[in-house]
Amino acid sequence: MTKEPIITISDLRMNYGTGPDILKGINLSIYPGQIIGYIGPNGAGKSTTVKILLGIINKYRGEIKIFGKDILEDGVEYKKRIGYVPETAEIYENLTAHEYLTFLGEIYEMESEKASNKAKKLMELFGIKEHYYSRISSYSKGMKQKLLIIASLIHNPDILFLDEPLGGLDANSVMIFKEILAQLAEQGKTIFYSSHIMEIVEKISHRILLINDGQIVADGTFEELKEKSMEGSLEQIFNQLTGFTKHKEIADEFVSVLQEV
Repeated sequence: MTKEPIITISDLRMNYGTGPDILKGINLSIYPGQIIGYIGPNGAGKSTTVKILLGIINKYRGEIKIFGKDILEDGVEYKKRIGYVPETAEIYENLTAHEYLTFLGEIYEMESEKASNKAKKLMELFGIKEHYYSRISSYSKGMKQKLLIIASLIHNPDILFLDEPLGGLDANSVMIFKEILAQLAEQGKTIFYSSHIMEIVEKISHRILLINDGQIVADGTFEELKEKSMEGSLEQIFNQLTGFTKHKEIADEFVSVLQEV
Protein backbone atom coordinates (compact mmCIF):
# COMPACT_ATOMS: atom_id res chain seq x y z
CA MET A 1 0.00 0.00 0.00
CA THR A 2 1.33 3.45 -0.92
CA LYS A 3 2.00 5.70 2.04
CA GLU A 4 0.00 8.88 2.36
CA PRO A 5 2.12 12.06 2.24
CA ILE A 6 2.87 13.59 5.61
CA ILE A 7 3.33 17.05 4.02
CA THR A 8 1.45 18.26 0.94
CA ILE A 9 2.19 21.66 -0.60
CA SER A 10 -0.07 22.90 -3.40
CA ASP A 11 0.70 26.00 -5.51
CA LEU A 12 2.45 27.76 -2.63
CA ARG A 13 3.09 31.43 -3.35
CA MET A 14 4.42 34.13 -1.08
CA ASN A 15 4.96 37.85 -1.42
CA TYR A 16 6.24 40.19 1.29
CA GLY A 17 4.28 43.09 -0.21
CA THR A 18 6.83 44.63 -2.55
CA GLY A 19 8.35 43.25 -5.73
CA PRO A 20 7.79 39.83 -7.29
CA ASP A 21 6.71 36.70 -5.43
CA ILE A 22 9.35 35.05 -3.25
CA LEU A 23 7.73 31.66 -3.82
CA LYS A 24 6.27 31.09 -7.27
CA GLY A 25 4.08 28.01 -7.13
CA ILE A 26 5.69 25.25 -5.04
CA ASN A 27 4.07 21.82 -5.36
CA LEU A 28 5.43 18.98 -3.22
CA SER A 29 4.39 15.75 -1.54
CA ILE A 30 6.70 14.54 1.22
CA TYR A 31 6.39 11.09 2.77
CA PRO A 32 7.13 9.49 6.15
CA GLY A 33 10.67 8.20 6.54
CA GLN A 34 12.22 10.59 4.02
CA ILE A 35 15.28 12.72 4.73
CA ILE A 36 14.73 15.72 2.47
CA GLY A 37 17.76 17.82 1.56
CA TYR A 38 16.40 21.31 0.84
CA ILE A 39 19.00 23.46 -0.86
CA GLY A 40 19.23 26.67 -2.84
CA PRO A 41 21.13 29.96 -3.05
CA ASN A 42 20.48 32.80 -0.62
CA GLY A 43 17.20 34.53 -1.42
CA ALA A 44 15.81 31.52 -3.32
CA GLY A 45 12.97 30.97 -0.84
CA LYS A 46 14.32 28.21 1.45
CA SER A 47 13.84 29.99 4.75
CA THR A 48 10.46 31.37 3.67
CA THR A 49 9.24 27.86 2.85
CA VAL A 50 10.36 26.49 6.22
CA LYS A 51 8.85 29.40 8.15
CA ILE A 52 5.52 28.84 6.41
CA LEU A 53 5.60 25.12 7.21
CA LEU A 54 6.37 25.96 10.85
CA GLY A 55 3.45 28.38 11.03
CA ILE A 56 5.69 31.39 11.63
CA ILE A 57 4.44 33.00 8.39
CA ASN A 58 0.75 32.62 7.50
CA LYS A 59 0.27 35.29 4.84
CA TYR A 60 0.72 32.97 1.90
CA ARG A 61 -1.34 31.75 -1.05
CA GLY A 62 -1.93 28.11 -1.82
CA GLU A 63 -2.57 25.17 0.48
CA ILE A 64 -0.38 23.26 2.93
CA LYS A 65 -1.47 20.08 4.67
CA ILE A 66 0.57 18.43 7.40
CA PHE A 67 -0.67 15.14 8.86
CA GLY A 68 -3.58 15.45 6.42
CA LYS A 69 -4.92 18.75 7.79
CA ASP A 70 -4.65 22.33 6.54
CA ILE A 71 -2.15 24.06 8.82
CA LEU A 72 -4.23 27.25 8.89
CA GLU A 73 -7.06 25.25 10.45
CA ASP A 74 -4.87 23.06 12.67
CA GLY A 75 -2.51 25.77 13.81
CA VAL A 76 -1.58 24.43 17.23
CA GLU A 77 -2.12 20.68 17.18
CA TYR A 78 0.28 19.87 14.35
CA LYS A 79 3.07 21.85 16.04
CA LYS A 80 3.06 19.38 18.93
CA ARG A 81 4.40 16.79 16.50
CA ILE A 82 7.22 18.78 14.91
CA GLY A 83 10.71 19.80 16.01
CA TYR A 84 12.91 22.62 14.75
CA VAL A 85 16.58 23.53 14.91
CA PRO A 86 16.97 27.07 13.48
CA GLU A 87 20.20 28.39 12.00
CA THR A 88 20.33 31.07 14.66
CA ALA A 89 18.27 30.68 17.81
CA GLU A 90 17.39 32.82 20.77
CA ILE A 91 17.96 30.69 23.88
CA TYR A 92 17.02 31.75 27.40
CA GLU A 93 20.67 31.89 28.48
CA ASN A 94 19.87 32.89 32.05
CA LEU A 95 18.29 29.45 32.52
CA THR A 96 20.09 26.19 33.18
CA ALA A 97 19.74 23.35 30.69
CA HIS A 98 17.60 21.57 33.29
CA GLU A 99 15.22 24.53 33.49
CA TYR A 100 15.16 25.12 29.74
CA LEU A 101 14.59 21.53 28.62
CA THR A 102 12.09 20.76 31.37
CA PHE A 103 10.16 23.91 30.44
CA LEU A 104 10.07 22.84 26.78
CA GLY A 105 9.01 19.33 27.74
CA GLU A 106 6.10 20.73 29.72
CA ILE A 107 5.06 22.86 26.73
CA TYR A 108 4.82 19.60 24.78
CA GLU A 109 2.65 18.20 27.59
CA MET A 110 5.32 15.95 29.07
CA GLU A 111 5.43 15.40 32.83
CA SER A 112 8.14 17.55 34.40
CA GLU A 113 10.07 14.66 35.95
CA LYS A 114 9.90 12.60 32.75
CA ALA A 115 11.13 15.55 30.68
CA SER A 116 14.00 16.18 33.11
CA ASN A 117 15.09 12.53 33.18
CA LYS A 118 14.98 12.27 29.40
CA ALA A 119 16.90 15.54 28.98
CA LYS A 120 19.62 14.40 31.38
CA LYS A 121 20.05 11.09 29.52
CA LEU A 122 20.23 12.84 26.14
CA MET A 123 22.80 15.32 27.44
CA GLU A 124 24.87 12.44 28.79
CA LEU A 125 24.83 10.74 25.39
CA PHE A 126 25.97 14.01 23.81
CA GLY A 127 28.79 14.32 26.38
CA ILE A 128 27.49 17.40 28.23
CA LYS A 129 25.67 15.90 31.24
CA GLU A 130 27.99 17.63 33.70
CA HIS A 131 26.63 20.97 32.48
CA TYR A 132 22.98 20.06 33.03
CA TYR A 133 22.60 22.43 35.97
CA SER A 134 24.89 25.15 34.55
CA ARG A 135 23.62 28.41 33.08
CA ILE A 136 23.37 28.24 29.31
CA SER A 137 25.26 31.54 29.13
CA SER A 138 28.40 29.60 30.16
CA TYR A 139 28.09 27.15 27.23
CA SER A 140 30.37 27.06 24.21
CA LYS A 141 28.87 27.35 20.72
CA GLY A 142 29.02 23.59 20.24
CA MET A 143 27.33 22.91 23.58
CA LYS A 144 24.52 25.32 22.72
CA GLN A 145 24.04 23.56 19.39
CA LYS A 146 23.78 20.20 21.15
CA LEU A 147 21.23 21.72 23.50
CA LEU A 148 19.16 23.00 20.55
CA ILE A 149 19.21 19.55 18.95
CA ILE A 150 18.06 17.93 22.21
CA ALA A 151 15.36 20.59 22.60
CA SER A 152 14.04 19.86 19.10
CA LEU A 153 13.84 16.11 19.76
CA ILE A 154 12.86 15.77 23.41
CA HIS A 155 9.17 15.25 22.60
CA ASN A 156 9.97 12.63 19.91
CA PRO A 157 8.45 14.58 16.97
CA ASP A 158 7.22 13.00 13.75
CA ILE A 159 8.70 15.76 11.56
CA LEU A 160 12.03 17.47 12.19
CA PHE A 161 13.03 20.72 10.48
CA LEU A 162 16.78 21.39 10.52
CA ASP A 163 18.41 24.61 9.31
CA GLU A 164 22.24 24.32 9.31
CA PRO A 165 22.13 22.09 12.43
CA LEU A 166 25.83 21.16 12.53
CA GLY A 167 27.29 24.58 13.34
CA GLY A 168 29.85 24.31 16.14
CA LEU A 169 29.67 20.52 16.48
CA ASP A 170 32.88 18.50 16.69
CA ALA A 171 33.54 15.66 14.24
CA ASN A 172 32.41 12.91 16.63
CA SER A 173 29.14 14.70 17.39
CA VAL A 174 28.48 15.18 13.67
CA MET A 175 28.86 11.42 13.13
CA ILE A 176 26.52 10.69 16.05
CA PHE A 177 23.93 13.16 14.78
CA LYS A 178 24.01 11.77 11.23
CA GLU A 179 23.41 8.28 12.64
CA ILE A 180 20.55 9.61 14.80
CA LEU A 181 18.90 11.06 11.67
CA ALA A 182 19.29 7.79 9.78
CA GLN A 183 17.70 5.80 12.61
CA LEU A 184 14.84 8.29 13.02
CA ALA A 185 14.11 8.03 9.30
CA GLU A 186 14.07 4.24 9.58
CA GLN A 187 11.41 4.63 12.27
CA GLY A 188 9.26 6.63 9.83
CA LYS A 189 10.19 10.14 10.99
CA THR A 190 10.38 12.81 8.28
CA ILE A 191 13.42 15.11 8.27
CA PHE A 192 13.54 18.38 6.35
CA TYR A 193 17.23 19.30 6.18
CA SER A 194 18.35 22.70 4.89
CA SER A 195 22.05 23.40 4.53
CA HIS A 196 24.73 24.99 2.36
CA ILE A 197 27.13 22.12 3.14
CA MET A 198 26.61 20.09 -0.02
CA GLU A 199 28.70 17.10 1.05
CA ILE A 200 26.43 16.46 4.07
CA VAL A 201 23.22 16.91 2.07
CA GLU A 202 24.55 14.58 -0.61
CA LYS A 203 25.38 11.83 1.89
CA ILE A 204 22.36 11.85 4.20
CA SER A 205 19.43 12.74 1.92
CA HIS A 206 17.02 10.24 0.43
CA ARG A 207 15.63 13.00 -1.75
CA ILE A 208 17.08 16.38 -2.70
CA LEU A 209 14.99 19.45 -3.53
CA LEU A 210 16.72 22.39 -5.16
CA ILE A 211 14.89 25.70 -5.08
CA ASN A 212 15.99 28.62 -7.23
CA ASP A 213 14.18 31.94 -7.69
CA GLY A 214 11.12 30.70 -5.82
CA GLN A 215 10.67 27.50 -7.82
CA ILE A 216 11.72 23.86 -7.42
CA VAL A 217 14.17 23.24 -10.25
CA ALA A 218 15.32 19.75 -9.24
CA ASP A 219 13.72 16.94 -7.25
CA GLY A 220 15.15 13.46 -6.86
CA THR A 221 17.82 11.27 -5.31
CA PHE A 222 21.42 12.35 -5.69
CA GLU A 223 21.94 9.60 -8.28
CA GLU A 224 18.91 10.78 -10.26
CA LEU A 225 20.07 14.40 -10.21
CA LYS A 226 23.59 13.37 -11.21
CA GLU A 227 22.26 11.34 -14.13
CA LYS A 228 20.13 14.22 -15.41
CA SER A 229 22.84 16.86 -15.16
CA MET A 230 25.88 14.70 -16.01
CA GLU A 231 27.75 16.30 -13.12
CA GLY A 232 29.83 14.47 -10.51
CA SER A 233 28.98 16.17 -7.22
CA LEU A 234 25.98 17.88 -5.67
CA GLU A 235 27.95 21.12 -5.59
CA GLN A 236 28.49 20.91 -9.36
CA ILE A 237 24.81 20.08 -9.93
CA PHE A 238 23.85 23.03 -7.72
CA ASN A 239 26.09 25.41 -9.67
CA GLN A 240 24.78 24.17 -13.01
CA LEU A 241 21.10 24.45 -12.10
CA THR A 242 21.40 27.83 -10.39
CA GLY A 243 23.59 29.28 -13.12
CA PHE A 244 26.52 30.04 -10.82
CA THR A 245 29.71 29.24 -12.70
CA LYS A 246 32.07 32.03 -11.67
CA HIS A 247 33.35 30.62 -8.36
CA LYS A 248 36.87 29.93 -9.69
CA GLU A 249 37.07 33.28 -11.49
CA ILE A 250 36.02 35.18 -8.36
CA ALA A 251 38.45 33.17 -6.20
CA ASP A 252 41.29 33.89 -8.63
CA GLU A 253 40.57 37.64 -8.45
CA PHE A 254 40.24 37.51 -4.66
CA VAL A 255 43.64 35.85 -4.25
CA SER A 256 45.12 38.27 -6.78
CA VAL A 257 43.97 41.25 -4.72
CA LEU A 258 45.47 39.69 -1.59
CA GLN A 259 48.83 39.54 -3.31
CA GLU A 260 48.81 43.20 -4.37
CA VAL A 261 51.61 45.27 -2.89
